[in-house]
Amino acid sequence: MARPVRIISRRPRGQRPDNKHSAATHCVGALAGLLALSPFNLHAAERAAVVLQGLDKVTARISKFTVELDTPVVFGTLEITARACHKKPPEEPPESSAFLEIREKQQGAPVELLFSGWMFASTPGLSALQHPVYDVWVLDCAILDENSESNG
Repeated sequence: MARPVRIISRRPRGQRPDNKHSAATHCVGALAGLLALSPFNLHAAERAAVVLQGLDKVTARISKFTVELDTPVVFGTLEITARACHKKPPEEPPESSAFLEIREKQQGAPVELLFSGWMFASTPGLSALQHPVYDVWVLDCAILDENSESNG
C-alpha cells in the first residue's frame, strides 16, 4: 500500500510569508507611531519653541527667553538657533532636551560656531556652552500660539 506524499513548501531564507497586511500596514503603523512620539502635535497657528535662560557673567544678569525652532535669536554677541526640542510626557520623569546651534558674532571677526549639540534641562553641565562671558541652558519646551512672540 502506497503512503500518501506530503508536500512541504519552504520559503527561501529571509523571505517572509505572504501577508495582505504587509508593507502598507507597516508603513502606516510606523508613521502613526512617529506622530504619536513627536514632541508636539501642533495646530496650524502654533509653533514649537525652546525656553532658555542665559547668564551674562560680566553684568551678572540672568535673562529668560524663548527661541522658536529654526529662528535665530540674539543674546549679547551670541546668535542661538534651536533645531529641535523634546519633552517627556507627564507620566515619566521630567526632562526637556533641545538641539542648539550657538554662534558668536563680533564686529570685525568672522562668525564662529561655538556649540552644536543637545542640551538637557535636568543636567545643564553635561553638555554645556563653554564661553568666558555667557552661559546658556535649557529650561523647557514650549508651544507658541499666533499671538505670542519669541523674545531675545
